[in-house]
Amino acid sequence: MGKELMFDVAHVGHVELLTPKHDESLRFFTDIMGLEIAGQNGPSTYLRCWGDYEMYSLKLTQSEQAGVGHTALRAMSPESLDRRVQAIEASGHGIGWIDGDLGHGKAYQFRGPDGHLMELYYDSDRYTAPEHLRPTLKNQPQKFTGRGVAAKHLDHINFLSSNTEADGTFVEEKLGLRLTEQIVLDNGRHPGLWYRATNKSYDLVYTQDATGTRGRLHHIAFGVDTNEGIWRAADIFVDNNVFIEFAPSKHAINQTYFVYVYEPGGNRIEVCAGGYLVLAPDWEPITWTEAERKRGQAWGNATVPSFHTYGTPVV
Repeated sequence: MGKELMFDVAHVGHVELLTPKHDESLRFFTDIMGLEIAGQNGPSTYLRCWGDYEMYSLKLTQSEQAGVGHTALRAMSPESLDRRVQAIEASGHGIGWIDGDLGHGKAYQFRGPDGHLMELYYDSDRYTAPEHLRPTLKNQPQKFTGRGVAAKHLDHINFLSSNTEADGTFVEEKLGLRLTEQIVLDNGRHPGLWYRATNKSYDLVYTQDATGTRGRLHHIAFGVDTNEGIWRAADIFVDNNVFIEFAPSKHAINQTYFVYVYEPGGNRIEVCAGGYLVLAPDWEPITWTEAERKRGQAWGNATVPSFHTYGTPVV
């Protein structure tokens, strides 16, 4: 009998994005992506999507270089938090507890094998909309403003890694994340691994860094409801002189519709929709061979070369 799987991590709560151009990046996320400012603390601005149930999902921090500061995962319960902290501490990857941050309570910080800083928390403040953002629908946390791209939620994060297998094994064994899809090359290496926390097909991805650098960011992704929302986003990006790295198309892996751009600080941002839910309790990971991936994306178009080398910080 296999070990029973436990859903100890609920989702990616928020990502701290580092930018050397804070004011320009802030304009990008508020005016173009359509996020709302939820708070300010020193060099950091906290931003929320209109569908976030927590206070925010993006912490934008002034820094010398672009990249990811930390990635915060919300645990399913206080018991889940304690269970996973014990596993992380036993692995030797733990750093320790912090008192918390805007909108959430104490959090346990740790680093994955490649050096990405992460934290795990449970206590969280529910967002309460001010009068001008109060929605008519009670099951919606905030009014839909329609400003810019109008990102609904933070969807996932994709880390560049010098050793995807080590990072993947760590999040499987210590956090209880589950592998949904993977690429396996002819030499046996796994350059792409997609992990889910619950039923969404992926929340966290590890992509092989072709430069061999440790701890970089590939991209963070924001979800919209429809494929038309992605086309609309692309038009908005063009009109605002935002560099589009990968024009709207459909991924073969996870079947997500997408458009990729660089925000002013240099970080890669995806706007996505679609994908699938994993409802099967005995889901078997989908494996893509090297030959199958050479076919390209879902509709046969090639992946842009910069996808395998560009990340932040830039090397």
